[in-house]
Amino acid sequence: MTAITRGRMLTAMAGLALAGTVPMPARAQDGPAPNDLLIATLWMQRSVEYKANCLTAFTLARMRFDEALANKSWTGAPNEQKGDFQNLPPAVIADVDETLLDNSLYQVWMMKNDKTFSLETWSKFCATRTSTAIPGALEFCKYADSKGAKIFYITNRDAKDKDATRQNMEKLGFPMGGNVDVFMTQRERPDWGGAKSTRRAVVTKDYRVLLNLGDNFGDFDDAYRGSEAQRLAAFQANAERFGREWIMIANPTYGSFDTAPYGHDFKKSRAEQRKAKHDVLQAWPG
Repeated sequence: MTAITRGRMLTAMAGLALAGTVPMPARAQDGPAPNDLLIATLWMQRSVEYKANCLTAFTLARMRFDEALANKSWTGAPNEQKGDFQNLPPAVIADVDETLLDNSLYQVWMMKNDKTFSLETWSKFCATRTSTAIPGALEFCKYADSKGAKIFYITNRDAKDKDATRQNMEKLGFPMGGNVDVFMTQRERPDWGGAKSTRRAVVTKDYRVLLNLGDNFGDFDDAYRGSEAQRLAAFQANAERFGREWIMIANPTYGSFDTAPYGHDFKKSRAEQRKAKHDVLQAWPG
């Protein structure tokens, strides 16, 4: 092929591409690579809809808190609250990440650097103490504290990240519990694993839990690591609690919902995980 002929062919292909007939190959500079986190993280970090959703949840939490405070038989920890708890001092249990603290900076870092979650990078992020308050979270916690309720932060951040977490939240103005250690991290005690019931049980020994707030099913029920069918059954068994003593904050970026389709098997490749999530979705047949 002569240089003139080759040049004419390239010119013709370019013309067809401009006309929409022949797609030109994408170039790296045309845009960032596709990433599963993009839309969910964009919604959480930039949308007014997410902010409105959070404010709605915490407004409801404040209303339910007032109801619970006046109703001595009310408990937000029905599986752990035992015995005569009616006259115990009031408390609220809250998860930390994506319930009270916004960690979207870490999500965006993973997305832009094509990384997945690791304990090493997550701990480094926690140490920066740069997480911000979820809209409405600080105001709710201050309100509950002003009414005499102790706020217990039951988080699956690791015990080594406890001091940084406390300092981050103290800087933002969250109630610190006075002379009571209200931060309960994962692996801080031998029986404090990813499931949170053992930590809720510690709180209920001395307090009546009015509300439980979280962004993941596991913040309320230890059945969160089951299959999708098992999770649905556990949810249905407790559906009446949501919006009453259990308040859920939306988090589409990560959680047990995301790992359930591939059986919470983190040894699977990213491609296998994505395929499993793709395969469980139901589609319009067209």
